[in-house]
Amino acid sequence: MAEVEFRNVARVEDIPPGTIAAVQVDDQAIAIANVEGEFFATQHACLHLGGPLPEGQLEGKTLSCPWHGWQYDVRTGKNEFDHAIRLQTFQVKVEGGEVQIAL
Repeated sequence: MAEVEFRNVARVEDIPPGTIAAVQVDDQAIAIANVEGEFFATQHACLHLGGPLPEGQLEGKTLSCPWHGWQYDVRTGKNEFDHAIRLQTFQVKVEGGEVQIAL
């Protein structure tokens, strides 16, 4: 099994608790959320009509799309209304003040 490659995407201080940031890794847009000091990464686009999730509202673990209010748990990617709908998520770790995601 291949080893997971983690890539630096942001500094911890660039994404304060309760906020979301958009990052680009190669050709992939990713949303990174800071929930009380713990970081989670999901795909950038809402599954409804592609709304920009980093521009949405983060309340606790729940991310709301700014376009039509679809809500997701940033820890799992699950849609709050229909758990069969799920965002792609990425493994995250913090090392040396750097937020890293696995591709």
